Amino acid sequence: MDIALLVLALLLVLLAVALWYSLRWVQMRKHGGVSVALRWQPDKERSGWHLGIGRYQGEEFVWYRVWSLRTGPDRVFRRENLEIADRREPIGTESYAVPAGSTVLRCESDRQEAIEIAMGPGALTGFLSWLESAPPGRRVPRAG
Repeated sequence: MDIALLVLALLLVLLAVALWYSLRWVQMRKHGGVSVALRWQPDKERSGWHLGIGRYQGEEFVWYRVWSLRTGPDRVFRRENLEIADRREPIGTESYAVPAGSTVLRCESDRQEAIEIAMGPGALTGFLSWLESAPPGRRVPRAG
């Protein structure tokens, strides 16, 4: 009987965690989030992709990792610090780790480490529009 209660308690905890993730995902998508994969330190051989939701908050692009219990964003990028250094298609098995139809943008900054952001066509259009809508006087370099 003690094992049955332990199994039931474990199942309830797993159900609560699954519910938390589901509600968090729906909440982020409902408030303008887009599916984005992010890879920091892309020059390291074993650096992997992490799925998440990106949202625009004024001058910031905030990124929430999918499998995280954090209530706040995992990464925050200021518009004036993001510069697109390169644009490419996913290579090899990367296409399985990023959203479908993704384009990979390499972003560099003198204030933060280099990152790669992978997003589908719709999210990419929105991201580039947000990035290029910088205040007057700020030059935003374009990737070829």
